[in-house]
Amino acid sequence: MRKRTRARESALKILYAVEITGDDPKECADVFWDNSEDSDAQVMQFANALVMGVAANKDAIDDMISKYAANWQLKRMAIIDKNILREAVYELLYTNDIPPKVAINEAIDIAKKYGDIDSGKFVNGILDKISKTEEKRTK
Repeated sequence: MRKRTRARESALKILYAVEITGDDPKECADVFWDNSEDSDAQVMQFANALVMGVAANKDAIDDMISKYAANWQLKRMAIIDKNILREAVYELLYTNDIPPKVAINEAIDIAKKYGDIDSGKFVNGILDKISKTEEKRTK
């Protein structure tokens, strides 16, 4: 598995822990890496950047997801799907080194792996609308 894919999956697990525990993202990341077998510095760096980027822009990201998730309230979304979307929206709107197609395809693959049977379609639908409509934002 590629390093950035591993990092995205690790970031998802950390964001899930943040959502469940309500703990600080940095603390959740530290606990995750202390218990992880993956010690690759590039994986850790990219995953932590995603987690901290999502945390720093969470309100704007959640507003964006809510805007494009027709007939869905954020609080009713599965925690996994919601955090996959947060991570991908962060990549789409707040980073300059990740092509939109890559961010969307990675999110769909992760949704298929960690979500339920329809998660991939759900994530794809929302991210496709966002990528075609919204512009990059500065950090």
